[in-house]
Amino acid sequence: MIPQLFVEKIDLGDGRSITIETGRLAKQADGSVVVRMGDTMILATAVSARTSNPAVDFLPLTVDYREKFAAAGRFPGGFFKREARPSDSEVLTMRLVDRVLRPLFPDDYHAETQVMIQLMSHDETVMPDALAGLAASAALAVSDIPFYNLISEVRVARIDGKLVINPSREDLEKSDIDMMIGASMDSVAMVEGEMKEISEAEMIEAIKFAHEAIKVQIQAQLRLQAAFGKKEIRTYEGEKENEEIYKKVKAAAYDKIYAIAKVGSAKHERGAAFAEVKEEVKALFTEEELAADGDLVSKYFYKTNKEAVRNVVLELGVRLDGRKTTDIRPIWCETDYLPRVHGSSLFTRGETQALATVTLGTSREANQIDSPSEQGEEKFYLHYNFPPFSTGEAKPLRGTSRREVGHGNLAQRALKNMIPADCPYTIRVVSEVLESNGSSSMATVCAGTMALMDAGVQMVKPVSGIAMGLITDGEKFAVLSDILGDEDHLGDMDFKVTGTADGITACQMDIKIDGLRYDIMEQALNQARDGRMHILGKLTETIAAPRADVKAHAPKIITRTIPGNFIGALIGPGGKVIQELQKATGTTIVINEVDEQGVIEILGTDPAGIEAVLAKIKSITFKPQMGEAYEVKVIKMLDFGAVVEYTSAPGNEVLLHVSELAWERTENVTDVVNMGDVFQVKYLGVDPKTKKEKVSRKALLQRPPREDKKE
Repeated sequence: MIPQLFVEKIDLGDGRSITIETGRLAKQADGSVVVRMGDTMILATAVSARTSNPAVDFLPLTVDYREKFAAAGRFPGGFFKREARPSDSEVLTMRLVDRVLRPLFPDDYHAETQVMIQLMSHDETVMPDALAGLAASAALAVSDIPFYNLISEVRVARIDGKLVINPSREDLEKSDIDMMIGASMDSVAMVEGEMKEISEAEMIEAIKFAHEAIKVQIQAQLRLQAAFGKKEIRTYEGEKENEEIYKKVKAAAYDKIYAIAKVGSAKHERGAAFAEVKEEVKALFTEEELAADGDLVSKYFYKTNKEAVRNVVLELGVRLDGRKTTDIRPIWCETDYLPRVHGSSLFTRGETQALATVTLGTSREANQIDSPSEQGEEKFYLHYNFPPFSTGEAKPLRGTSRREVGHGNLAQRALKNMIPADCPYTIRVVSEVLESNGSSSMATVCAGTMALMDAGVQMVKPVSGIAMGLITDGEKFAVLSDILGDEDHLGDMDFKVTGTADGITACQMDIKIDGLRYDIMEQALNQARDGRMHILGKLTETIAAPRADVKAHAPKIITRTIPGNFIGALIGPGGKVIQELQKATGTTIVINEVDEQGVIEILGTDPAGIEAVLAKIKSITFKPQMGEAYEVKVIKMLDFGAVVEYTSAPGNEVLLHVSELAWERTENVTDVVNMGDVFQVKYLGVDPKTKKEKVSRKALLQRPPREDKKE
């Protein structure tokens, strides 16, 4: 039986459209949809367990996004021809969707929930990550899974001053804004992207533009939901509650927590004080009561702690470490900390510390991107590591986490547009987070800036970053500069902004409440700018400008371009010439063919070795010009002439025929020249008879006068 299909169309207003379909595929899932734009098709499914584990006090939500190589008519790369672990780009898309969906489930819903999004068909003119949020929300919309608010996500770009929704990858390359915005009908929940030094006002304009497009997409989901037949939301067993225990915990803990919070203290000192209060609260209950309801005591203590800390900020304007809302923690910086890396820096802000290193290489070290939706390479990339000791914890290492991928990507986007377009190096920045209590990703941006300048990378402008927070009770609000880890957990917003002195280069915002007003967002951005400028001043006090050159032990890179027909001669048969040259000079030589030209990269630490390679290239590509004089050296004697070598291009040989040695008749070549002699010759081009190059010594000599003939 042919299933009944339900389809809704979203008009983007420029001739393009998006369709959402349900009823055809994956009908055993709780909800499933296919979203299509152009020839790009995405299948999204949502499934949630009917029961939850009573020991779990959080939402075990998994958002999974995968791109199938068949969608682009391609085979997976590598030895095993099967999709394996998710790529960084897939992980980043998962995070984009997860961060918007997660806050919109009921707080007491703890059933195992999985949202799976798959790219099934790929159109090169459509970027699929911009459709993933819409697909996930639509799958939940046609399910019976408890979900507060429908959402969608769009990409917004600005091309030639005009804002555009969901541009193609080709169009995006012309844009000075690349932002993903996730929102419900009422409020913006997530912003992430990169910009080319735009103002705060321009950023808000782009967010508002995207939000209007999102509202249209949510309306389409509501129409689909109504046509499909809105399912009755399933009943579920929520968290157990006990009002008496809550009142008892709050009465015992609130004032003590409030007193600790308003004094201002360091992380471990504060944590110990809160733990002591918690033990005092637990002492008010019998062992039997704790055995039965100990989880509720802990839950209500956290709830009381959160309320007290937030009220200290709203009522007194005092934060956990004693700062005012606009204060930045003490900062100290250092460059050139590691003696043998190509560039390094330490950035410490309060109890957050990042150690950044820079490594310089050739195009051979570029990061290769090979996914169904994108192929290419990155000559600038940044990796972020967050070991458990940075927060004083001991945990097993399970490979690179989604968080590490996301934070590294944000820092990379913050810095990449400040790398000069003509920079010859492939650059890898690695940030090792050594301490963390608030925004290690922004510490990474600051440490990365200084490490790049320490390495001699001629950055266009230095970049700094700051994380902003928000606490609000619906009426009063406080925007917090340079938030602590606790302020992130207990607050309502995490808003990271990076930029130069002239504008914003990247941002990442997550909102944990409904209805963030644009005036609050504007205040947060303006307050962030003041904070960024303060931090930027600290960076430039430490290192005011990029070093004039790379360090003595760091490789220098020289690039040269040669005609494409000389590439083979430089490589040699089986790579013999280039391999011997690299071994003799201690250099690394990379040749890329671009537009029928050979682009040569020479990387080495010894200037003499680099000069030797340049001389060899000059020799191989040497081409004498008709009528020009050149210095040559005799390298071989023959009965009918001498083989000479151009002294400015060793290895380039030509025959100097005996008839071109002198104006006088020459019986023996040795009468005029001998081995090792150096002199000038004139280049006469290619002899039409012999088809070989011809040079002449006598052409540069004065011709003797002719003797008069006797009668």
